[in-house]
Amino acid sequence: MYATILIVGLITIALTYSFFHYVEKTNQALARFFQAVRYADFSTSFFRQGMGSAFDDLHAALAEDIREFQKARAEKEEQSRYLETVVQHVGIGLLAYQPDGKVELVNNAARRLLNVPHISNIHALSSASAELVEKLRRLRAGETALVKLHDNGELLQLALYATEFKLKDGQVTLVSLQNIQSELEEKELEAWQKLIHVLTHEIMNSITPIASLASTANKLLAEPEANPLKSSAALETIDDVRSAVSTIQRRSEGLLRFIESYRSLSRLPKPNFQIFEICGLIERVKRLMLPQLQEKGIQLEVKIAPPRLELSADPELIEQVLINLLLNAIRALENAPQPQIDISAFLNERGRVIIQVADNGIGVPQELQETIFVPFFTTDKKGSGVGLSIRRQIMRLHRVAITISSQPGARTVFTLRF
Repeated sequence: MYATILIVGLITIALTYSFFHYVEKTNQALARFFQAVRYADFSTSFFRQGMGSAFDDLHAALAEDIREFQKARAEKEEQSRYLETVVQHVGIGLLAYQPDGKVELVNNAARRLLNVPHISNIHALSSASAELVEKLRRLRAGETALVKLHDNGELLQLALYATEFKLKDGQVTLVSLQNIQSELEEKELEAWQKLIHVLTHEIMNSITPIASLASTANKLLAEPEANPLKSSAALETIDDVRSAVSTIQRRSEGLLRFIESYRSLSRLPKPNFQIFEICGLIERVKRLMLPQLQEKGIQLEVKIAPPRLELSADPELIEQVLINLLLNAIRALENAPQPQIDISAFLNERGRVIIQVADNGIGVPQELQETIFVPFFTTDKKGSGVGLSIRRQIMRLHRVAITISSQPGARTVFTLRF
């Protein structure tokens, strides 16, 4: 039976080899599947023909699992893209960074606020503001902070709010950044308007009857029949009383006119927005101010780029603002050896329309630059402190920022950012 034993032995070896081959193929398929899951490589295919129905079922099950993983990853990527789109388009700046300062996320609003194209580490912001970097380093979850930031002459008041979360087994701080300078100015002007309205109302209510009574008394004293006493001493006394009453009347009426000028701070007209070319606006202002400029020997330079630059605003109100700024510049140039005023209009790097009025006059000291727009504040002994306040309110009605940058004795620039 040697032949039988040999044949059975060969068959047994073949069956054993086939068994181990099937087990090895199964292990290989499972290993490929787990590696695909581990490395998130769901492009692997498990369809093989001619290996039996058991392998076909196994490969079909693994292929179905791969499709489910592909679907789950696609949904995850869609959600990730959706969240990233929302983060990038939200109007509030968002900045996420690790304890060592490495930036994990920064959206477009934050880049615009900080005026940087890319941030890899928060310490790179030290050149713009060391105070901002220090506040970011010290902020903890739930804390808030305010930071002043100067960007090409524009003052930004950044409100920071921090929260923390874990990412990749590490702690990440997420900070929101929002420029609240316009809101602060809005509230400040609103508070001034309310105060001025109350004060002028109360003062006028008190002075108006005084002026009226003084006028009546002055008329009565001026009528001869109202003076029964005919002696010279009595007439002299009446003249003194008449003079005093006349002075009271004159000062009361003067106070009423004075208060009426301040009431304009709370009664500005609403802007009538139009689209117009800036060159035409500046040309009208130039023609109007040219006699005064020539009389003072002041040279005026105008630069507009592009020449047909357009603006959406109320041309009459903006013209009023420019006239006021030119008048201020003329007063500042009284003792300048080579007086010159420059008016320029252009688009800045953020695509905003900028109008600047610059002079080489006496300038404004650094400590006064933040208070120059406050109502009633003035450095001119003959001024009322209303002009620049009204100009600032006109700009606020246009949602426009007006700022000053001055180097005393060298150059002063008023900037309108539309």
